[in-house]
Amino acid sequence: MKKLSVCLMLAALAVLSGCSKKSAADTKITKDNIKIGFVYIGTINDQGYTQAQDQGRLALKDLGIDIEKQTMYKENVPENADCEKAIRDLIDAGCNVIYSTSFGFMDWTLKVAEDFPNIKFGHCSGYKTAENMSAYFGKIYEARYLAGIVAGLKTKSNKIGYVAAFPIPECIRGINGFTQGVRSVNPDATVEVVWTNTWFDPTVEKQGALELLNKGCDVIEQHQDTTAPQVAAQEKGAFCIGYNSPTPFAAPKAYLTAPIFKWGTFIKDDVSKILDGTWVSRKYWEGLDKDMVDLDALSELCAPGTAEKVAEAKKAIIDGSLKIFAGPVYDQNGNEKVPAGTVMTDDEVWNMSWFVKGVKGVIPAN
Repeated sequence: MKKLSVCLMLAALAVLSGCSKKSAADTKITKDNIKIGFVYIGTINDQGYTQAQDQGRLALKDLGIDIEKQTMYKENVPENADCEKAIRDLIDAGCNVIYSTSFGFMDWTLKVAEDFPNIKFGHCSGYKTAENMSAYFGKIYEARYLAGIVAGLKTKSNKIGYVAAFPIPECIRGINGFTQGVRSVNPDATVEVVWTNTWFDPTVEKQGALELLNKGCDVIEQHQDTTAPQVAAQEKGAFCIGYNSPTPFAAPKAYLTAPIFKWGTFIKDDVSKILDGTWVSRKYWEGLDKDMVDLDALSELCAPGTAEKVAEAKKAIIDGSLKIFAGPVYDQNGNEKVPAGTVMTDDEVWNMSWFVKGVKGVIPAN
């Protein structure tokens, strides 16, 4: 009799569990019940990458979302199992939409997405998707091309330094886009790369910049989350180009401009699709023409004529008359990688694993 009671109880729990899961899956996300969680690798006031990402969250006010009550975030989340815990904590707190905002969060996000098919997920800068998980990023290499024009016109030594995080396609295509911009106005200039193997470490980033400055580089560009390379440039009497967010305050005697993301463009579009019922999993990768990326205002330190050159190139990229990786394109060893009359596809640009002509540096073997 006792065994029968236990079996009946377990059967009842299974039915209830099944009903609960079905009800959750069938619940439509509306403006009233939507709750959006964000997972950040840094802090929302880091003056760089995470602060730029958080502007996407704040932009939800444009859709009538109550930022205080309907959004949440987790800061300083490492790219390990802590990411999975952070996502699950947000779900436990009632979030039914989740955005994870760093490359190393990809697999953890996918793992949780598989467990919660009723929740919508977005992962920034990765390539894996699921029925309920999109991937999104901006074509920042287009804005870096414009920044390259700024640097190419400013340098006197024809040596430009680039402090880069990891030797992955995201960083490589950015370096290449920047170098294409540099050499479009100054074919004699080179771009030397130092890898830091970190997204966020002010000490390591500054050391990387100093290494380049000590080699004679007079303009420093970066793919890093802090302003440390910019500070190093100012201390050495050189010039700098930032990244992610406008940061003229960090190095006012050195700052020229910065390629920036406009995350609100995607976040608002994505949430709008969730609310109107048209959301489907996708790989979103847009650039200047969709206002997903841009170049910060040029400072007064830029060389004469820079604004005109940048405006001309920006217009051409937007109208399609300028293709940054249109052939002929050669690698750093002079081998033709893109023949004349052809243009690299989005997929080829996304997976770039080689440096263009003009880059000084080595991509370590995996």
